[in-house]
Amino acid sequence: MDSSQLFGIATIAYILAMVAYIAYLAFKNSTIGSIATTITIAGFVSHTIAFFVRTAEFLEVGQMGIMRAIPLTNLYESLIFFVWCIILGYLVIEFKYKTKSFGAFITPIAGMTLAFIELSGIHKDIHPLVPALQSNWLLSHVTMSFLAYAAFAISFATAMMYLAVTTEKKKDGAYIFWTTTLGVFITILAAMCIDFFAFKIAASRPESFIKSYLFKATFRSSSGIVVLLSTIGLGAIIYAVYNYGHILKKVITSFNLSKDVLDDLTYKSIAVGFPVFTLGGLIFGAVWADQAWGRYWSWDPKETWSLITWFVYAFFLHARYLRGWKGQKIAIVAVVGFVSTIFTYLGVNLLLTGLHSYGAQ
Repeated sequence: MDSSQLFGIATIAYILAMVAYIAYLAFKNSTIGSIATTITIAGFVSHTIAFFVRTAEFLEVGQMGIMRAIPLTNLYESLIFFVWCIILGYLVIEFKYKTKSFGAFITPIAGMTLAFIELSGIHKDIHPLVPALQSNWLLSHVTMSFLAYAAFAISFATAMMYLAVTTEKKKDGAYIFWTTTLGVFITILAAMCIDFFAFKIAASRPESFIKSYLFKATFRSSSGIVVLLSTIGLGAIIYAVYNYGHILKKVITSFNLSKDVLDDLTYKSIAVGFPVFTLGGLIFGAVWADQAWGRYWSWDPKETWSLITWFVYAFFLHARYLRGWKGQKIAIVAVVGFVSTIFTYLGVNLLLTGLHSYGAQ
């Protein structure tokens, strides 16, 4: 059994786990919760084995030593590792806090990521490293960056849950913010599904999918009527989430997830992810850049957006430590930070060009 088959098993397991966690949240049945956890662990085990098998396959192709055989050299591999980190972080939270409720909010992030892999037709073949990636810094820089990304993803989920729990009135700015953000995320996923069913084609490269297919059936359609209807649909979804957001609040509070626990989890996730991102993402990345390109910083789009992301999370910690910010204001900063993280990771690689463009191969 090769790595792609094992990754496929993990993908199916995570999707089933997502459904099971949502069912657990809806029916409050402990048996369903145990099944969800079991499926998640089984998927994680398969995922872990697949990663090691992929490493062995990469080592055989590249013949450059174990330090340069870590399968994190293209978009497909990095997304797979990102999901692995998220699931690892979630399992730690579940067993430490003795609650399964977070599964219904964490696993959809993993599910959306895996859906993107399948819908975009990202190239899954193994190729030898390009010269810029032939460095021992690959392991530390990329691994630590994605561990930080996973921590930020968890902080995003807990911050959104915090905002849902603590907002009382629909006219509150925090309520409008979190319902609009959730509505946009739901719309993006729905638009990607429509693209898939409309074109039924997988691009060989993610760049060609983005430019030729992504949102072409909706917001980027050649038909003005379709664009108008898509925009109306976006507004309708946001309004629906806005109008019925109180239901989500009731569901979360019914599981005794206190706002203090959610606030603490948001802070701890960022407190762990920020130094890891600083050291692995920025400092190690700068050292590697000097060795590969002859300069520590070149204001490449990836570097620039990484710095923007760093400033957002630095502001989060500064505001919490020195300004005493807590509650909704700091939760909004955490959400904004993850949006910046997503653009740093995916938006820059796929929509912009620069020295890091090989990461999308």
